[in-house]
Amino acid sequence: MSKFEVRLFQDDAAIVAIGEGLLARTLPREAWTHEAHLAACTWIVRDRPDITPEVDMAGIISTYNVAVGGVNDDSQGYHETITQVYIAAVKAHLAEVEKDLPLWQSVNALLLSERGGRGLPLKFYSKERLFSVAARRNFVEPDLLELEKI
Repeated sequence: MSKFEVRLFQDDAAIVAIGEGLLARTLPREAWTHEAHLAACTWIVRDRPDITPEVDMAGIISTYNVAVGGVNDDSQGYHETITQVYIAAVKAHLAEVEKDLPLWQSVNALLLSERGGRGLPLKFYSKERLFSVAARRNFVEPDLLELEKI
């Protein structure tokens, strides 16, 4: 797997702007990075009790993808299993960090941890299972390690 330099956040406002841009479908497509995914998810889990991530993220991300010219099909766009893995990782991370930690510090700590890594899902899934159409369309159980170990 390629080594990517992690782009960290300097303040809460940058994360809130990503989250609000995602919800409003106005976030520029090039800004929808791995870090932005995890930042938006952390903000939603922590600060948006009106959103149930496990249920609502599919619609949020899918409609955003279409709004910025993307598609959600069998090979690109929204991926249900990967999304659910990272929601679980964000929730596990938030359960372990100080509750009054600024959002940006919490997100940066996540991004620098194993839970925030790009390869996290492959700890739990074989490539064949994770990148299957079934896993993209619906959550599938892991075949390597139980998600409770996240």
